[in-house]
Amino acid sequence: MSYYLSSESHLDPGPIYVRENRQLHMVNLALDGVRSSLQKPRPFRLFPKGFSVELCMNREDDTAQKEKTDHFIFTYTQEGNLRYSAKSLFSLVLGFISDNVDHIDSLIGFPEQIAEKLFSAAEARQKFTEPGAGLRALQKFTEAYGSLVLCSLCLRNRYLVISEKLEEIKSFRELTCLDLSCCKLGDEHELLEHLTNEALSSVTQLHLKDNCLSDAGVRKMTAPVRVMKRGLENLTLLDLSCNPEITDAGIGYLFSFRKLNCLDISGTGLKDITTIKHKLQTHIGLVHSKVPLKEFDHSNCKTEGWADQIVLQWERVIAEAVKPRETSKPRTAAQHFYGKQSRAEAPLKCPVADTHMNSSEKLQFYKEKVPDCHGPVLKHEAISSQESKKSTKRPFEESETKQSNSSQPPKQKYVCLAVEDWDLLNSY
Repeated sequence: MSYYLSSESHLDPGPIYVRENRQLHMVNLALDGVRSSLQKPRPFRLFPKGFSVELCMNREDDTAQKEKTDHFIFTYTQEGNLRYSAKSLFSLVLGFISDNVDHIDSLIGFPEQIAEKLFSAAEARQKFTEPGAGLRALQKFTEAYGSLVLCSLCLRNRYLVISEKLEEIKSFRELTCLDLSCCKLGDEHELLEHLTNEALSSVTQLHLKDNCLSDAGVRKMTAPVRVMKRGLENLTLLDLSCNPEITDAGIGYLFSFRKLNCLDISGTGLKDITTIKHKLQTHIGLVHSKVPLKEFDHSNCKTEGWADQIVLQWERVIAEAVKPRETSKPRTAAQHFYGKQSRAEAPLKCPVADTHMNSSEKLQFYKEKVPDCHGPVLKHEAISSQESKKSTKRPFEESETKQSNSSQPPKQKYVCLAVEDWDLLNSY
């Protein structure tokens, strides 16, 4: 780009005056040579040669652009015009804190209503899926709000989520329901050891179906309850079905669960089933059920709490990470040509949905409700006292009552209460 200043009007100095002997004279002859040299002026460049200007409006950093537009809400009017309004100060502060949620020192004592909005804002920004920072942020919420973050966790057949997000799962506290069915944990898994921690002493329902457990795993899981009366002492429902390595000796460790109301040991390696039924009924009052119990249909345990969508985000991210690449398509086509199926097309089926087992083969136990004998005993005592009073009545009084009853119509069975009786009733 260049600019030429070729106009004589801008370079003409005009008339020149000279003061000589106290008189002012105009000099014109001296300008003849100047004018001749200014007829063809030398071009003046505003910018050096080779200079160019390029528009860079759309080459701005995305982060900076987002920071400029994040403070506004853009909407469209009915006429189709773009309209924007500024966000509230609370929304701006909430967004800033959620972007830096992993740097928070503590949330203990923070109001729950605002903490829930902060958790949702951080979740929308997928802060809990970031490695390292997501775990620190999640721990701040779980240590301050406990069961509000997550009260029930269902990880049925999600062994990949457990292996990738084990530390995040261990950070949840005050869970009441935990479903780990079909995860193939084994006796030595770290999560099985974490079940005996005081952070999970609030668990009342535990599903460990098809987890390759043996008597050693059951002994390890019940050790805190048997020795120190701690751990899973509040357990009311336990599912240990489809673990064939659990034998009669392993069932003996379950007698320490005094609050247990429902137990499923179907598909285990029991030898003397009759003796096990008798021991369960004698020690903890569990009776064998002749029909399948609805408590073990795995429909009651669901992921509930603020972090229910985070578990879905974990599963989605892990599924995308293990998704087969595009280079594996020719091999998939070859397998389809030869009539073979890949492992991704035929996943392992969890035996939770198996219904081929008869109700007689299922070993599900429940605790019978003890009838409330307090009311009937009092009623019996009242009846006996009334009968004793009637027996002491005189014969003429009985005849009078019979005559009065015969005189009244059969429909009138109301009792007339005195004023003292009404005052007594109103005093309660």
